[in-house]
Amino acid sequence: MPDFALGALTAIGLLVYLGFALIHPEKF
Repeated sequence: MPDFALGALTAIGLLVYLGFALIHPEKF
């Protein structure tokens, strides 16, 4: 897998995780 693809997946994963954490802060 190219580095840029891995970086994009990582960035998307972090955005999804942060969004979920903001929507459901009681779970964190």
